[in-house]
Amino acid sequence: MNKPYGLLKWVAIILLIITVGVAGFMITSDYNFLDALYMTVVTIATIGYHEVQPLSEAGKIFNIVFIIFSFAVFTYALSRLTRYVVSGELALYFKNRKLMHSIEHLNQHVIICGFGRNGQQAAQILRAHKTEFVVIDNNEAHFNEWLEDHEGLVYVQGDALDDDTLVKAGIRKARALLLTLPADADNVFVVLSARHLNAHLQIITRASLKSSIVKMKTAGANHVVLPDQIGGAHMATMISKPDVIEFINKLWGDDVDSINIESLDYEALPGDLKDKTLDEIINWHQTGVNCIGIKSHEGRFTINPARDITIHRGMKIMLLGSRHQIAHMKQQFGI
Repeated sequence: MNKPYGLLKWVAIILLIITVGVAGFMITSDYNFLDALYMTVVTIATIGYHEVQPLSEAGKIFNIVFIIFSFAVFTYALSRLTRYVVSGELALYFKNRKLMHSIEHLNQHVIICGFGRNGQQAAQILRAHKTEFVVIDNNEAHFNEWLEDHEGLVYVQGDALDDDTLVKAGIRKARALLLTLPADADNVFVVLSARHLNAHLQIITRASLKSSIVKMKTAGANHVVLPDQIGGAHMATMISKPDVIEFINKLWGDDVDSINIESLDYEALPGDLKDKTLDEIINWHQTGVNCIGIKSHEGRFTINPARDITIHRGMKIMLLGSRHQIAHMKQQFGI
């Protein structure tokens, strides 16, 4: 995503040639600016028109030297400029510039490192919940695969193991990092780098081996997920509790009526609902949302809490409802 210094260099050379030609014709043959510019363009383009007025002796000598030195340089510079346009380097520059501009305006976003199967699944869920995210991957094919079925993607093509790549993705302003790289060693390394760059970052990483869990948590990961273990448990539960799995699968839907579970922090409540009972909060303007649990300020969970329990500072409410119902409730709360 470097600036096209080569492009700027050749543009500068062409302008320098034109400037030298204009100055030379004005000085040696007493041309005005427009005539000097005309003669310069005619000369370097080898069109062969007659002079706008007779050249002086000094003008003829200057013109000979100018033709010899300017023609080759101008032709080469023009071919280099054409290469930038034809090869797509110029379009790539503006594309990368647009992506970096998008990242610069992000704050409290999520970064996904690795955009294979797991990374794309995570992106679909974040997109469904309207959570801003940036993807890091060194394989352009993964981005193209996503863009075939989805509109838009903010990404950085590069190696997640490189600190500069993490910084380009806005690691210092991000709120969470999802690591889906296939190699456990790579995930451990990125966890160490990310924790150094952002001490308050929530880091969730995948692992292939159980032995990697301790290493990843020691490096600074908040949570470690074993996809193979989860997949096996999921398949077994489909046999023993198929209705439960169907319900859980609805949680990952991206349609308007899909079931959704979200947490509502005490601080996000309107002023007149703080330190009120759960019943007063949930039934405020008849939101249609249900409470399935409460998290206390000590981190303990209460499942199916009593409706008359009072919500105090530091507590969180676990909400269950459709995406539309929860979005409507948040809108009413001004969240």
